[in-house]
Amino acid sequence: MTISMIIALAITVFMIILIMTDKLPFGAPPLLACLLLVLFGIADIKTAFGGFSNSTVVMLASFMAIMAALQKTSFIVSFKKAMYNMASKGGFRAYVLLILVVMLGCSLFGTGSTAYYVLTLGILSAIPYNEKLPGSKIIMTSGFAANHPLIPVNVALQYGIVIAVLQAAGAAVGNVSLVKFSVVNLILSLAFLVWCLIAYKRLPSHPAAAATENAESQGEIVIEMPKWKEYTTYAAFVAAVAGMILQSKIGDSGYVIPGLAVAVILAVRVLDFNEIRNSIGAPIILMSAGVIGIADALGSTGLTALVGETVAQMLGNSINPFLLVFAFCVLTSVLATLTGSTLGTVYVFAPLAISTCLSLGLNPTAAAAAIVVSGWNGHFLPIDGMPAMIMGLGNYKLTEFWKFTIPMYFIRLLALTAGALMMFPL
Repeated sequence: MTISMIIALAITVFMIILIMTDKLPFGAPPLLACLLLVLFGIADIKTAFGGFSNSTVVMLASFMAIMAALQKTSFIVSFKKAMYNMASKGGFRAYVLLILVVMLGCSLFGTGSTAYYVLTLGILSAIPYNEKLPGSKIIMTSGFAANHPLIPVNVALQYGIVIAVLQAAGAAVGNVSLVKFSVVNLILSLAFLVWCLIAYKRLPSHPAAAATENAESQGEIVIEMPKWKEYTTYAAFVAAVAGMILQSKIGDSGYVIPGLAVAVILAVRVLDFNEIRNSIGAPIILMSAGVIGIADALGSTGLTALVGETVAQMLGNSINPFLLVFAFCVLTSVLATLTGSTLGTVYVFAPLAISTCLSLGLNPTAAAAAIVVSGWNGHFLPIDGMPAMIMGLGNYKLTEFWKFTIPMYFIRLLALTAGALMMFPL
C-alpha cells in the first residue's frame, strides 16, 4: 500500500467511527473527511466535493422537497382512516388488508422513511385491544411493512445511491434501469408479504403496550390545502418519477425534471422557500454528496481496486455469484443493524463488492443494487429505530420478536439476492 492509500484509508475509518458513535450530527462526518482529504493532498477540492455537483445528488435533493410537499396532502388523512377501520374489524382478512394498506402507503413515502414508520406505528399502537386482531399481530407485521413498498415507484434515494457507488467504483451505469431496480424492490416486498401470511398463526396474541381512547381521532388532521394545490403536488410527483424513468433516454434532462417540479410547488406555494431549502439541504443529502467525494478519492489512490483484487483472490474464480452477493448483503445488513448507520455502512461495503465483481470479470450492477437495499433490511435485533420501536410498542418478549424477525431476515435477503441477479444478470 502506498502512503496516499494509507492516509485515505485512515480518513475513511475516522469518518466511519464518527458516524457510528454519533459524535457529530448526521451528515457532518463525510464533510469533515472531504476537508481532510484536501488538507493531506489526497484529492483536490473539485474531487473531494464533487458529490455536490453529482447529477444523482441534485435529483435526490429535489425529490426530498417533493416528498415534503406530499406530506401536506389529504393522502395522510385517508391512510390513517383506512388503517383504523381495518384494524377495528379484526380477523385474518383485516390483517392482510392492513399490511397491504401500509405497503401501499410506503410506495409513496419510499423505503426507510422514518416519518412514515413512526406515523404508522403511532396509529397502530393507539388502536384499542381487539381479541379478533390483537395489537401484537398487527404492530410487528405492519410496522415492518412500512419498509416495503407494494408499488415501488418511489425508490429515488436507493436508486441514486446505486448509481453513485457504481460511478465511484468506476463501473458502467448505462444499463442500470430504474424500472428493473423497482422490480427488485417488488420481489423483496412480495417475499416479505408471503412471510407475513405464513407467520399469522405464529404471532403472539396479546394487547400492545398502550392503547388510547382517542385512537380514532388520531386518524384525523385538518387539511387546509385547496384541492387544486393537492392535484398540482400529485402532478409534480408523477412528473419527477417519469423524469427518472426516462433518464436513460432523455439524458441529463431526466435529472433536472424533479427540480422543475419543485419550482412548480414553490410557485403555487405548497411549500415556501425555507421549507424547500431545509428539504434539499437535509442531512441525508449532505451524507450522500460527501461520501461520493470520499469514494472517488479512494478509487483514485488505487485502494478500492486493491481491496477488490485481494478479496477476489481470496474467494477464487469458482465462487458462486449468488453466494458472493448474498454474503455481502449479510455483511452490510448486519453491520448497519449493529451500528445504526445504514448509509455509512452501505457506502463502505458497496464499493468493495463492486470492485470484487470487477476483478472477477462480473457485472457489478446486481451486487450494487442488492447491497444498497440490504442496508435497510436488517431488523433482526431491536437496537435500531424501527425494530426497537416495534418491540416496545408491541409489548413483545425477545423470543417472540426473534420468532418473526430472524426468518424474515433470511427470507428477505435471499429474495433480494435472487431478484437482483434476475434483473441484472452477471
